[in-house]
Amino acid sequence: MDVSVVVPVYNEEGTVQELAKRVLAVFEQQKLDGEIIFVNDGSTDSTTALCDAMAAQSPAITHIHFHRNKGKAAGLQAGFDAAKGASVITMDGDLQDDPNEIPALLAKLKEGWDVVSGWKKKRHDPITKRWPSKLFNWAARVMSGIKIHDFNCGLKAYRSEVVKSIKLYGEMHRWIPVLAKVEGFKTTEIVVTHHPRTSGVSKYGFSRTFKGFFDFMTIFFLSRFTLRPMHFFGFFGLLAAVAGTVVEIMVLIYKYAYGEPFQSHLAMLILGVLLIVLGVQLFSIGLIGEMIVYQSKKKTL
Repeated sequence: MDVSVVVPVYNEEGTVQELAKRVLAVFEQQKLDGEIIFVNDGSTDSTTALCDAMAAQSPAITHIHFHRNKGKAAGLQAGFDAAKGASVITMDGDLQDDPNEIPALLAKLKEGWDVVSGWKKKRHDPITKRWPSKLFNWAARVMSGIKIHDFNCGLKAYRSEVVKSIKLYGEMHRWIPVLAKVEGFKTTEIVVTHHPRTSGVSKYGFSRTFKGFFDFMTIFFLSRFTLRPMHFFGFFGLLAAVAGTVVEIMVLIYKYAYGEPFQSHLAMLILGVLLIVLGVQLFSIGLIGEMIVYQSKKKTL
């Protein structure tokens, strides 16, 4: 099979049929052997019935239905697990992503790239959604070193090896390029058309930004220190231990150079001890991490 199109949907009764029609039309025009996988994330409207009907009518359409809302990452992971195509396209189910971009995405993959991300250069979203996204993308570029403009774009293309090599959970769907980089895959981007929403409502909210911060910290560690945890924990452990030692030396100077009793600087004395203990703990965590990495690599040899 040439391509699998994975579409997570949640309460998109106004768009799923039209989206399927357009994707199938692209398959026919480009003579692609393809499939559409709708992953229904616990919809409460008629999306479930519509997807069931389309799957019954067309062998090219598969409907995976969650009985409760699990989030986009879980939806994409289910689609990735079920995908049979040599290439995998992901797109949102609200028709803001254009199925006519599929040939351009596949052509970019054929140039040798592993991941092709869409760049919504001209976005049709409210400013309350655009500016947080700009800030997020800037931070993601700085942190990951991946020079793409739109990590959040749902329209992406992958070689099958990529989606079979990564595992998504939580809110990790927006970090797929970083997860792919950790596995050694290459990412590029192309400008894609972004249409105004014509049906339904955006699922974007403040909670998404809040959760994204913690995922940011997770990905920061995974992208930089997965194979060398001592570089992270050891650095901060050494910093804390040195700071604690300096504090203790200052207390000793006050005691023996100026004759001041320890009781006068009890808070500094305790702070120094705590910093030294913290430093030893962080260094130990880094050492344990290095041992775990060594053993895991040893098992794969």
